Amino acid sequence: LLTTQYLDEADRLASTIAVIDIGKVIASGTSRELKSQVGGERLEVTVAAASELDAAVSVLAPFAAGEPVVDAATLHVTVPVSKGAGILPEVVRDMDAAGVTLDDLALRHPTLDDVFLALTGHAAEETPADAAPPAKGRGRRQKEKAMLTPEATS
Repeated sequence: LLTTQYLDEADRLASTIAVIDIGKVIASGTSRELKSQVGGERLEVTVAAASELDAAVSVLAPFAAGEPVVDAATLHVTVPVSKGAGILPEVVRDMDAAGVTLDDLALRHPTLDDVFLALTGHAAEETPADAAPPAKGRGRRQKEKAMLTPEATS
């Protein structure tokens, strides 16, 4: 039994993971099972200039399995995708044909941080505003924010 709030550690060491939020188990399963609840991969693109954001969104639309998220401050566009790495060469060709200069292109898989955020509505490092404080009289203060209780593999 391993209790940790470091989700990458749980991902590496655990065969079964229980996600606990505010003292309650809210999900359990293997890392792969939990990540599949969040959804598939996401394609992340950073363009060279703000003027290229709209064109990048247009190019990504046929590949997207959902709505794009645009961060104009970082020139970053993220879209969920379902076809995996096989689309990358086509995305690059289409971006080039549209005159979009890419600073970065990445295909990301969901992480346990993504799982925790999707399940709880807050990041693992945050305590939800409505969380009750630990009861008085306990022998030790419990951290009830991002605890995972994985079964360590041997």
